[in-house]
Amino acid sequence: MIRLRSCALRWALPGAVVTLVLLYQARTRYSWGSFPSVSYRDPLGARQPGARTMTAQTPVTPLGSRAPRSTLQQFLGDLYGRDETYWSSRCPSGIRKRIAGTKFSSVFLEAIPVLQWARHARPAEYRRLRRYGGAHGWQEVGWPVVRDALTHLNVSANGRMFDARPGATAGGSPCVRCAVVGNGGILNGSRAGAAMDRHDYVFRTNGALTKGFERDVGRRTSFYVFSTNTMMHSLRNYASNGFRRLPQTLETKYIFLPDHDRDYLLLRAALTHLPVDRGPDEGARPERYFGKDLRAEKFKMFHPDFIRYVRNRFLHSSILDTPQRRLYRPSTGAVMLLAALHTCDEVSAYGFITPDYQAYSDHYFDPTHKALLFYANHDLRLEMSLWQELHQSRLITLHMRG
Repeated sequence: MIRLRSCALRWALPGAVVTLVLLYQARTRYSWGSFPSVSYRDPLGARQPGARTMTAQTPVTPLGSRAPRSTLQQFLGDLYGRDETYWSSRCPSGIRKRIAGTKFSSVFLEAIPVLQWARHARPAEYRRLRRYGGAHGWQEVGWPVVRDALTHLNVSANGRMFDARPGATAGGSPCVRCAVVGNGGILNGSRAGAAMDRHDYVFRTNGALTKGFERDVGRRTSFYVFSTNTMMHSLRNYASNGFRRLPQTLETKYIFLPDHDRDYLLLRAALTHLPVDRGPDEGARPERYFGKDLRAEKFKMFHPDFIRYVRNRFLHSSILDTPQRRLYRPSTGAVMLLAALHTCDEVSAYGFITPDYQAYSDHYFDPTHKALLFYANHDLRLEMSLWQELHQSRLITLHMRG
């Protein structure tokens, strides 16, 4: 079933809010069984047969019509590098062992690269990824910027999510248990904080306010996930709620979701202990955001292949069939949760959108009720459907109420 509706897209920029009105948005329910089961994986840096470099402009089609198939396939780029980091799990009941018996077996790639680091700072890899724009590749990021940032992610901790797996001692469980915490209002009054903190690792994102809300959202932050844009937005918009700095603990590590060059520039500044030297954040000092401990071990960055794979195979929104497709990427929280699905053995999801979202405020820290708004750059309804499917398939445990 296709439903047509108008939609407004608002972008928060320093000093201004720009509103773009989309006259049309088609919504369809994604059919998991319709996705091809072939794994389109390629060695890092290998040139793909028949692949061509995307130009800055795409063919214009009538508003609301489907993009030409060849153009859409080239834009999506369902071709990825390979990384076997997470094949070594000894957990007897981990997600990777359970996935084969679910509807997700045809879309899940066991060797998808989740993180990028120094080993990816190669000209051949740059030539491959510059075909794709936004968070899905390096089309708008120059090679010197990519090279200078990634070459400083040069310790083994940058290439894997977890420094050590649990169960190293006799009698310990070999399973990595992860709590992935969104900021949804469903958490207000949930008293789920202690359960979150009992996991091996706790992921948080954007306005990850814990002080004063420990009973509902816990205290620990193992990983803080953000793009520079969403981080700046959160610090600016949620300061009045108490979110004035990122989580900064001995445990906390920072995972960039690279939207464009400002993420690579801030990462390089952090790893060289220097101010950002250009762009909208010029002069910003990284210790203001991450504290004084700026060792390479504290930082990670999602691979563009992973973000593109999440969009293509898990959150393939109907907007991708329209000329507005460049506006879209999965939300930061969605990338965070699916990264946990690909690296952890057990995943508990808290504070993510559920079918009864209208009963709750947008965020758990809102002092008064604020309705959740839907914009075209993310497809939150599609994400909600995916979380339900993953929960029903017993691949995640989704916190719900009522």
